[in-house]
Amino acid sequence: MRRLAGLLVVPLLLLTAACGDEKGSDSVSATSKDGFPAITAGAKFGEKPTLAKGTGNPPKELKTRVVSQGDGAALKNGDAIQVNYLGQSWDSDKPFDNSFDRKQPFDLTLGAGMVIQGWDKGLVGQKVGSRVQLVIPPDLGYGDQGQGDIKPKATLVFVVDVLKATQIPASAKGTEVAQDNIDLPKVGTNTDGKAPKVTIPTKSAPPTKLVSNYVLESKGEVVKDTDSVVVNYVGLLWKDGKEFDSTYKAGKTQTFPLAQVTLKGLKNGLVGKKIGSRVLLVIPPDQGFGDKAQQTIPAKSTLVFAVDLLAKM
Repeated sequence: MRRLAGLLVVPLLLLTAACGDEKGSDSVSATSKDGFPAITAGAKFGEKPTLAKGTGNPPKELKTRVVSQGDGAALKNGDAIQVNYLGQSWDSDKPFDNSFDRKQPFDLTLGAGMVIQGWDKGLVGQKVGSRVQLVIPPDLGYGDQGQGDIKPKATLVFVVDVLKATQIPASAKGTEVAQDNIDLPKVGTNTDGKAPKVTIPTKSAPPTKLVSNYVLESKGEVVKDTDSVVVNYVGLLWKDGKEFDSTYKAGKTQTFPLAQVTLKGLKNGLVGKKIGSRVLLVIPPDQGFGDKAQQTIPAKSTLVFAVDLLAKM
């Protein structure tokens, strides 16, 4: 299932490589004894590292090295994790991207396909609080296409600090809230991890103002506009009830840094709600995509979402 362009500005790691003002190491290229490019400065967890250029032929398999071991929980597929990282190509001493300079850690759901495969495979089993070095062959990176400043068939080297991890529940849970407005969609209250059924009224006009109602109300923390939230959701068109997007069909949760969500009604509808809850959102065109068509969404569409707020980072 394709993610909607415009819902979220995805960080650099997957979609673009930084052009920017990264400075390479002034150190002589060196390779540690175990075949990883050496960390020549900033070796401690939390410090921005500097990496030497790789020497010789890059490995053809994924390589993982624990630079320093944390004492937190081991990462599992499905965990929402937060990391800092620096990445560069094997044959370069200049990083193509790093989160340390931005002072904004990167949030992702491990194993959800949000990042290149080398990350999903290499970080499983690593402990929170660890610094990990990854050497990622092209077939687990950007392959024959490359990406931005990353050349085709490039071997990539990353240093990743695992800051925290949150186990993600299968479903929202909480107290059922009456859905007694016959002019609004009805959302299923199942808690089995499957997509809730959404029934849109056929004889009612869509609301002209944003609707944000609890379906299941939990006792979790209140969402702030600066939070990153892990969600499952299904999205439909009011006009014909056609589903245009679903994390359930993709089998992967999504992490939304709300400060970067550009769909106004989605952001406004989730802020103030409680983690662990299921929320009905009805988004009028002026808080949706407006006069512009978006993939399979016609212009001036009213959007309906059932969102499970599973966790926050």
